[in-house]
Amino acid sequence: MFGGLAFMVNGHMCCGIVGEDLVVRVGAAAHKQALSRPHARAMDFTGRPMKGFVYVGRSGYRTEASLRAWIGSGLKFVLSLPPK
Repeated sequence: MFGGLAFMVNGHMCCGIVGEDLVVRVGAAAHKQALSRPHARAMDFTGRPMKGFVYVGRSGYRTEASLRAWIGSGLKFVLSLPPK
């Protein structure tokens, strides 16, 4: 879909890797909060920001704890959606 590796949960994209960036689907409601976290920026794959998705730079998921936190954010959102 976006030239990277994506991980799906119940048929929904949860997170993935594009280059060295982590992509996390946090949902529209958590988007602003996610962008306030260190090393996060709007996902702009198409040239315009995609609400509900963020890129996280390598330094933002360097530790196991930070990677778990970001993946947890993605899981929290996709597990709130009905399975496809």
